[in-house]
Amino acid sequence: MSEQPRIGLVDCNNFYVSCERVFRPDLIGKPVMVLSNNDGCVVARSQEVKDLGIKMGVPLFQVQQIVNQHQIQLFSSNYTL
Repeated sequence: MSEQPRIGLVDCNNFYVSCERVFRPDLIGKPVMVLSNNDGCVVARSQEVKDLGIKMGVPLFQVQQIVNQHQIQLFSSNYTL
């Protein structure tokens, strides 16, 4: 009897934000966003940012006022990390 291949899927909440917080624990509890590789769009949001109503994939320029008002920490995506 041959073994059927198994497929696993892991969906991590706020993945890129969580990676940044591993190396910067001072970011825990603060609003953090990670931007696409050209820093144009939001690709990851901390819960604090989600609570402000910022949606995934939104262009940064559309939410810049909210970013400034709430001192959201911005990071470029770090695929090597």
